[in-house]
Amino acid sequence: MIYFLRGKVVLKDKDTLVIDVRDVGYQVLVSHIDDYEIGQEVFVYTYNVVREDEQYLVAFNSLEEKSVFLSLIKVKGLGPKTVIGALSATSPDQVVAAISSNNVAYLKKLPGIGAKAAGQIILDLKGELTGDGKKGDPGVYDIVYDALKELGFKGAAIDRVLASINEPGATPEEVIKIALSKLRK
Repeated sequence: MIYFLRGKVVLKDKDTLVIDVRDVGYQVLVSHIDDYEIGQEVFVYTYNVVREDEQYLVAFNSLEEKSVFLSLIKVKGLGPKTVIGALSATSPDQVVAAISSNNVAYLKKLPGIGAKAAGQIILDLKGELTGDGKKGDPGVYDIVYDALKELGFKGAAIDRVLASINEPGATPEEVIKIALSKLRK
């Protein structure tokens, strides 16, 4: 198993890098391709994906990102490429905050993650990624959704706004205030 790579980026594609490590080029899949430049010296943690029909390396800037990735690929229906695609649109901290606060709307906006997968992520990872689960009230976003619906806002607009709010320790009133300011723009 390859735990990390240290070398120079020699090729950069849409979501992969080739890292030259002592004259051996390792192709790795990454979440944030724009964080890397050709010629840049890099240090990345890796995970080796071995499937029946393919094998590839996934690289991470931090152990935190790798940990979130490893947790997410355990969720039923989420493969490594889907998870990397989802992580490309967010950060590990934001994923953990969304899980902590049951923010299905935030998770649904990530590429490759639908409503069913978002719910499954929260169900499977709530305690694992968020420690004791005491960060915020688990029903805040449900309460806010219902309150905004009662005020006459459409479901799609509410989902869009709640997906942009990620406040794990906020009260329903605080999230409603933020949501209303965004909905009125």
